[in-house]
Amino acid sequence: MTGDRSHGLFGLYRWEMSAEISGPGPHFHRSLQESLYVLTGTIRIYDGRRWIDTVAGDFVHVPEGGIHGFRNESSAPASMLIHFAPGAPREAYFEGTAAVSRGLKMTEEEATSFYLRHDTFWVAEQR
Repeated sequence: MTGDRSHGLFGLYRWEMSAEISGPGPHFHRSLQESLYVLTGTIRIYDGRRWIDTVAGDFVHVPEGGIHGFRNESSAPASMLIHFAPGAPREAYFEGTAAVSRGLKMTEEEATSFYLRHDTFWVAEQR
């Protein structure tokens, strides 16, 4: 469901991951919160301190500013629902990151602009 259909209250996106290693590293959003609900497979989620394995039925909430990441390292397909609030126009972000994972190349300037436009700020993993 897109944010415009919920009058900007929330958005809901189904993220399908192939068997190849994929997914974003640690990052945060200044203006939105996310909730991740695993539908199938095993997805590693970064909780701000460490990577944890989650499986179907697991739910993780990330408040505004919460450092998080997720990736599939299981060698099998996986999927999850991503709920974000408020309902920012995240669809372009998800489609853009999917295109990058399929080989789309961006210059450093294009990537910086893309992530800034989509309220995504990268951070180093805490050790």
